[in-house]
Amino acid sequence: MKKKRRSAKKALTGPVPDVMDIKTLAQYLGLGRSKIYGLIRQKKIPASRIGRQYRFSRELVDVWLKERLILPQETQIALFEKGGK
Repeated sequence: MKKKRRSAKKALTGPVPDVMDIKTLAQYLGLGRSKIYGLIRQKKIPASRIGRQYRFSRELVDVWLKERLILPQETQIALFEKGGK
């Protein structure tokens, strides 16, 4: 018996809502739902729990993403030197 093949992750189409559920956030970030649940368990992503469901503020998720930017080494050194003078 052949296993059913999972379909590829669907991209988020249309405007992104201000408050997202797990499925919408997974599409927004391009991650799987299990990865999102893992980030919640590790308390690494901003989430609100309402009953048994999680909700995510798009604004907070965007800030969370910006805080984790990986910049080229030269930029990081330049930023560090400016703050120290």
